[in-house]
This record gives sequence, C-alpha cells and structure tokens, in this order.
Amino acid sequence: HWVLGHLPDQGPSPRLLILAEALTVSLLCLDLLPALSGEDTTKSFFQELVNILLSYVCKSFRRSSKVLDFHHPHQLREGLEGFSLELPDQPENLEQLLVDCRDTLKYGVKTGHPRFFNQLSSGLDVIGLAGEWLTSTANTNMFTYEVSPVFILMEEILLKKMQEIVGWSEEEGDGVFCPGGTMSNLYSVLLARYHFFPEVKTKGMTALPRLILFTSAHSHYSVKKSAAVLGIGSENVVVVKCNDRGKMIPAELESSIITAKDQGCVPFYVNATAGTTVYGAFDPLNAIADICESHGLWLHVDAAWGGGLLMSKRHRVKLQGIERAWSVTWNPHKMMGAPLQCSAILGLLKDCNQMCAEYLFQTDKHYDTSYDTGDKTIQCGRHVDVFKLWLMWKAKGSEGFESQVNKCLENAEHLFDNLKQRPDFELVFKSEPEHSNVCFWYIPPSLRNMSPGPERNRRLHEVAPKIKAKMMEQGMAMIGYQPLGDKVNFFRCVFSNPATQTEDVDYLLEEIASLGHDICIRTETDL
Repeated sequence: HWVLGHLPDQGPSPRLLILAEALTVSLLCLDLLPALSGEDTTKSFFQELVNILLSYVCKSFRRSSKVLDFHHPHQLREGLEGFSLELPDQPENLEQLLVDCRDTLKYGVKTGHPRFFNQLSSGLDVIGLAGEWLTSTANTNMFTYEVSPVFILMEEILLKKMQEIVGWSEEEGDGVFCPGGTMSNLYSVLLARYHFFPEVKTKGMTALPRLILFTSAHSHYSVKKSAAVLGIGSENVVVVKCNDRGKMIPAELESSIITAKDQGCVPFYVNATAGTTVYGAFDPLNAIADICESHGLWLHVDAAWGGGLLMSKRHRVKLQGIERAWSVTWNPHKMMGAPLQCSAILGLLKDCNQMCAEYLFQTDKHYDTSYDTGDKTIQCGRHVDVFKLWLMWKAKGSEGFESQVNKCLENAEHLFDNLKQRPDFELVFKSEPEHSNVCFWYIPPSLRNMSPGPERNRRLHEVAPKIKAKMMEQGMAMIGYQPLGDKVNFFRCVFSNPATQTEDVDYLLEEIASLGHDICIRTETDL
C-alpha cells in the first residue's frame, strides 16, 4: 500500500493495479524513457512517486504527525525495515526505488511542519515546491542565455526588484543568485578586495598590504571563513564588540579601525548584520555607514536573515540605512519561505570575476551577450534558484510576502508575551524581539530557588540539551539551543513558517515544560 500511494482502507484504482502488476515483473530504470516503449512505464512511475510526495506534503502540515522519526546514525547505517543506504552492484527494480523514496522521507525531518522551530529556514511553500520540481525537470545551467533564456531574464528581473526594495537605483545594482548566504558573504569580501586592489586578481595577495576587515561579535561565522578562503586570514578579521542586545557598537568599530591603521594595517571592509543568527539583532546601519564613509571602507550588509523584513512596511525601518551599503546578502529561503536554496548577493560583480572563457562566452554570438551572466560568478555551472522565487512572487505578490513576514513576527511577539508571564521560563534579554528570534531558558523546579552563580549556571547549561534530546526522541516538535558568550545553553525559537499558528507556540512551551519538569541534574558533589 505504501508503494502504491493510497491508504490501506482504500481499494486500489485500476491504474494502481496495473502498475502493481508491472512492478512485480521487476521493471528497471532501463524500462523508463528514453527506452522506445518507456512512456507508459515512466508515467506510471512518476504518478506513484507523486503520490508518495503528496502524502508527505499533507503529513507535513498535520499537527498529529511527527516532525521527525529519530534514529541514531548507526541505526540508519545498519538498515531499518529493509531500508539500506548501501549501493548495489546490480540494478534494483522500480518497486524498490519507490520504497526507498518513501523511506527517505519517513526517516528525515519534516521542516515544513508547523512545529519545526529549529532553523531559520523552515516551512514548505507549495508554489515554491512546484517551482523546484519544474527547475529540476528543465535541468539547465545558468551560465549563458543560449541554454537558459527564460531563467536568465527572470534572474535579472528578480535582482532588479530586490535592488529597488533595498533602495538602490537601477545603475547601482547587479548581483547573482548563489549557493547560500555564506557564499554571498564571500562574494562581498571578494568584491571589496578587488575594488580597492584590482591587481589581486592577477598578482595575488603577495602584492597587497596586510588587509583588515571588521565584523561584529554576533555576526555569522562565514565572514571569518571568507577571510580564510580568500587568503586574507581569519586573524585579520577584527571582531567588534556588541551591546547586550547583540548590536555592533559604532564607537567600538571606529576605535578598531583607528587601531588597525596605527598598526600599519589597511582596513578595507566592514560587515554589518541585519538580523543576527541567534538574537535576531540589527546593527545600526546608518551609524556604521557614516564611519565607513569617513574612513573610505566598503560597507556590506549581511541581511541573509533580516532581508525579508524589507517586504514589510511595518518592519523595514529596522534596516534603515541598508541603501548605503555597497553590497547586500539576502536569503529568500529564510524569511520569505522559498525552498532551499535561494540566496542573492547584490553588488557589482562582473569585472571582479570575469575570465572570458572562449568555449562559453564568445563575443560573436548572434544575441546580446550581456545576458551571458556566468562570467560574473566564481562558479561555472550554476543551479537555477530563481524560478521558484519568481513563481512565488507571482502567486503572492509583494503584499503576500508582507503579510507572511508580519505573521511570523506576530508569532514571536506572542511567544515573548507568554514567556514574560511564566515563572518556569526566563528570557535571555527583557526587550521585545526585533526579529522573529526569541531566546529563553526553561527553569526546572530543582533550579528555581537557587541563587545565581556558577553552580546554577553549570546545572542550567545541561537543561536545554536534555530537553532537546527527549523532544527529538518523541518527535512532535523541534527547537534549537546554543550557548553564547557568557550565556549558558538557552533555547532559540525562530519563526519563518507561515503554517505556524499561536496554538503551535503554546504547544511548544507546554512540551518543553512537560519534558523538563522532572529533569535531574547532578550537583558537583555527585560527579
């Protein structure tokens, strides 16, 4: 029944019976198209696959279904109920492939479930999913107009729309969709270095002075990773202090720039964050932009997480000053709910990366070769990430995205208000959330009367991991935790899934309280 994609209490349709009979004769992938007589078999195979996918999609939205059916790595590697990850020498039949497809989904995580709060990217947009299916069917490459004419034009239109929303003029903008926010941030450092030192493209880092870039203590680790990858070195990334709310302190930035200059180094780049990963904080962009202008530095805004708020008239004020950036990272696969992956780097790219490979980018083609965008990127082959977002924008309009963003932040406000009223929870910071991130501790009964201090912190540090482990074993919800600075492990709840309602927020708190109520944490004398 699982293979055939219908419920056990329903009789199979004639079509399903025909397929079942076909599968029993062990049809293989060689019986599918482009086999001469493979059209009917291909249709039947895809119809059954679609049944499996539709069943999964429907279950993802049911609150009665699990977010995950957790198994440890060794259990999955050893095989479960006939599901084997090992690769065979001989081909397996289509029936087995359908079973494998079903099991792959069964043992994965339903990131579209209304009670999945674990990552910044969550939800399952049906239109976006349709766009991803079409994209894979087209199976083309984004380097030249001749092989991706429609997708290339869609990317241009989307990028111009995003640049307009950021506040740039048409002349200021360029950009590309690339594999995630880390790559987008790497592009920004690459662009800044080339802008100030174009000779690096041919002569390398040995021709350059010691370069310094600046980012906040709460910024994404990809800034340091970019410096390492590009040969600048992670030690040449100056981490600027933040206030208690996780925002970069402008005076600390200016002091750090002056110190670097006094040491004979060359500051060239500042990364400001619009929506930090843990706290959801927004750096003061205008103040940082003033400092960058004063010292002649490149300003990049990492709005991978916070960029979606630009779609909301109510919340876009939190990114005031982003129009002054020289480059911007924006991930529609986060707050806007596009399926992974969908990330854009906005900034002038072509001269920085252009290599003019003659086998791809001939100048005597019969069309306008400015649409051969592949030479702007450090990749050659590039996945089509634009169609799903373009289709979603057509389906929702800008107003639909605005409503979606507003709803996610309303869920965060609901959670924050509830936490304030409960003695069994404690907020990491008392101010209202700027983004949809809400950070908090659960305080089990055994810790509620303890005085603040090292012993309480040691024991509190163990609470979130123990609750998370129980939660994953039960599988009905999922939330992340982490320490940060001097803060011991705390829960971070984030909202980017339009399917999540206030009832799911309330369920989460009750689930955490239920799982954590009887947690026993040993004292130091017990260890």
